[in-house]
Amino acid sequence: MSWSVTPHAPTTAQGHYDPQILETSLFSKVATGIDGFDEITGGGLPTGRPTLVCGGPGCGKTLFALQFLVDGAARDESGVFVTFEETEDDLLKNAASLGYNLPDLIRRNRLAVEYVRVERSEIEETGEYDLEALFIRLDDALRSTRARRIVLDTIESLFAGLSNVGVLRAELRRLFSWLKERGITAVITGERGTNTLTRQGLEEYVSDCVIFLDHRVTDQISTRRLRIVKYRGSSHGTNEYPFLIDRRGIAVLPVTSLELVHRAPSERISTGLGWLDDMFGGEGYFRASSVLFSGGAGTAKTTLTACFLDAACRRGERALCFQFEESPAQYARNMRSVGLNLDRWIKKGSLTVHAARPTLYGLEFHLATMHREVDEAAPTVVVVDPLSSFVGASFDEVNSMVMRLIDYLKSRDITAVFTHLIPGSGAAQEVDVGVSSLIDTWILLRNAPPGEQGGRHLSILKSRGMAHSSERRSFELTDGGPVLLASERTVEEARAVRA
Repeated sequence: MSWSVTPHAPTTAQGHYDPQILETSLFSKVATGIDGFDEITGGGLPTGRPTLVCGGPGCGKTLFALQFLVDGAARDESGVFVTFEETEDDLLKNAASLGYNLPDLIRRNRLAVEYVRVERSEIEETGEYDLEALFIRLDDALRSTRARRIVLDTIESLFAGLSNVGVLRAELRRLFSWLKERGITAVITGERGTNTLTRQGLEEYVSDCVIFLDHRVTDQISTRRLRIVKYRGSSHGTNEYPFLIDRRGIAVLPVTSLELVHRAPSERISTGLGWLDDMFGGEGYFRASSVLFSGGAGTAKTTLTACFLDAACRRGERALCFQFEESPAQYARNMRSVGLNLDRWIKKGSLTVHAARPTLYGLEFHLATMHREVDEAAPTVVVVDPLSSFVGASFDEVNSMVMRLIDYLKSRDITAVFTHLIPGSGAAQEVDVGVSSLIDTWILLRNAPPGEQGGRHLSILKSRGMAHSSERRSFELTDGGPVLLASERTVEEARAVRA
């Protein structure tokens, strides 16, 4: 096996250095093609070494291994999938449901599937039991496909008939040594043990890399987590990382925020409303900044952010909106009442509206989904409406989620606008998601108190790095959009004349 220095320091997908990962590795690594995983490992799995992927049922072990082989095929690296539980037909059908065309890979000699049937009743323990027959079969499959990657799924089935611990341990070590001697990058899946990572409690010790997958349910919300238990010869992220399984396979989301090294563009973009732009010196928000609209019910938070989305689409940019209270159809219909035709942007592909109930997933899954949607839509502006939908979670969880989302969007030069519902009287102090300090621009919206003139009031509490109006503006919603009240327009016109 050839040894080399990894040609680059491990970085995040956005090119930022991850301090949890060693700057250089003493050996080469093989990419898995799993979003986020190669990032936290600084390149993927150890080349020519066995990796153990263990966990309970339904946690994604087989999919992880399968995605590893499919990615190798895309890189012209053939692979062998050895299954001890599923027949070849079952594996092909299950993979097809996830969008993997394994028959095509098999026809192109990029993949070989070997089903090895192991019957407990057929295994006779004589003390001379060994894996020689399996080695011959694996060697033939590797030679015929010239494979550099192999998967064994699952290892417990191979030793199901053995109760002799001495023989079992000896053959396990022999199997791992056989793979290492041939320089094959191997992924071996294993079932979770009672008080150990694996059923036998030995596999994790003879593996060079151990990945633990967990599928847990808390308060009726399921979450999948990944943890790298060990990685010989390489530093790696040691936290638990949430991951999701969707139509594109597995995506892993690093839980640590990116370093504070994102760019700070001086470009300004319109809020979508001329009178609101005027409150920011006539130019609007900074590009890649974060904006928060907070206020009580009916203060036009959603409408003002929809104006921002419409303005971005008018400029020819792509926009993405995460809706947690309305369906895309209801959202577009309601905005038509204030003169915004969002349907045309949706049909054109300029605007993507992703709608989901906050209780559908856990916070980490929502965050991972947002990452995936941003990657697919490639927007320049993003709206999250509203953050207050997640208040059922703990303060720390929501704060952490929002911080990581803001960091992620800033790293991609995306302007992010959030809304938050303030219950009760609507005082600014009642913002309880704990994100006001993370936000660059904070706008407070209030309904006019009984007896006071004006329908809705808007004031800018802060806007980092730019001059802005500290006065309160009164506006109303019309079929032509949010407009200043007559008295406010008179004041603005007088100021324009003096200027």
